[in-house]
Amino acid sequence: MKTPERIEADYLLETPDDPARVAAVMAGEQSSGTFVPVPGETPQLHARAGARVENITPLNMHTTPANPCAMPAPNGYHRAKITLSWPLDNIGADLPNLMATVAGNLFELRQVSGLRLLDIRLPDAFSTYSGPQFGIAGTRALTGVQTGPLIGTIIKPSVGLSPQETAALAGNLARAGIDFIKDDELQADGPACPFDQRARAVMAALNDHADRTGKRVMYAFNITGEVEQMRRRHDLVRDLGGTCVMVSLNSIGMAGMLSLSRHSTLPIHAHRNGWGYLSRAGMMGWAYPAWSKLWRLAGADHLHVNGLGNKFSEPDDSVMASVRSLSEPLFAGKPCVAMPVFSSGQTAVQAGETYARAGHADCIYAAGGGIMAHPDGPAAGVASLRAAWEAAIKGIPAAEYAANHPALQSALQAYGK
Repeated sequence: MKTPERIEADYLLETPDDPARVAAVMAGEQSSGTFVPVPGETPQLHARAGARVENITPLNMHTTPANPCAMPAPNGYHRAKITLSWPLDNIGADLPNLMATVAGNLFELRQVSGLRLLDIRLPDAFSTYSGPQFGIAGTRALTGVQTGPLIGTIIKPSVGLSPQETAALAGNLARAGIDFIKDDELQADGPACPFDQRARAVMAALNDHADRTGKRVMYAFNITGEVEQMRRRHDLVRDLGGTCVMVSLNSIGMAGMLSLSRHSTLPIHAHRNGWGYLSRAGMMGWAYPAWSKLWRLAGADHLHVNGLGNKFSEPDDSVMASVRSLSEPLFAGKPCVAMPVFSSGQTAVQAGETYARAGHADCIYAAGGGIMAHPDGPAAGVASLRAAWEAAIKGIPAAEYAANHPALQSALQAYGK
């Protein structure tokens, strides 16, 4: 795989102005230029440090803007795909400042009525970042699940349970045969459920289950907080025998993630809550491949991708594009593959299509209501998901497989409506 010598970024641009002129403004804004010529920006400096417009591909015209624009549009709004590049020497191999370079003030330019960062390509210098320490193979090794998806769930109610109630629920889920459990992102270290008490209670229940059965359930504790808090919470989970920690990426930021990943000896379950404000406006913000590349490099072992037929607004095609992007190599010899996490309204109903469209079962398939609200109880909920994935992998229609799998039959009846 050939990597570029310069940092490259692809954008979808909408503007009432000439796209070539706006691309040049973008390049200047994000490198050596500003809105007027300044002393010191010599041709030699610009040649050395200026961003370049590498490509402009005109697309269709629109009569109305995707977002309000400060400029009039007598001829309508142009759309184009553009590629900019920067010399590595401007920032070096520096992820926090890479974000400022490729996704800084560009979204605020008065000439722009739409701008979406689609993808990035990085020079080999960025391969010095560790990337996922565990990824798919390491997660499978820690859970003992070598084939099929990890069947997972989320502690519900999201908040309101005490440490003891959370532990009791985790123990029940372990007995139901679950592979993976995670804290809800809203459950952190509140007075009603302090982190340390929750971690000790949950791990006592899960360690007891492991001692009795030999199966160690992976629990992703939400350690989101300030850097020193995250490190201390990580160490407590590790010392208690835990095998995973979770953080909310948009809350801790890139510097927080890097500080944690360099300290961590456990898989990092990376939650994308808040993704909607970065992406939901179709002509503004980030596309998942660009966004997730940065977090993969920073050390995310698991990354959320939403799910098919989800309870949110994301179309299924977008979800599957996100899944595919997590296995795209970043550098030759260093793929930095993260494990996709399906969630959001997932049940046994979506398993077959999820497998068919992904083409593999290297994922965490997390269902909250799909397990906890199963008509026959959580154990049947877990069994229904496992059976649905077994059917998918064997190429048997779920309805046919359900004839000999009553938990799946009940799930299809309950959730197929």
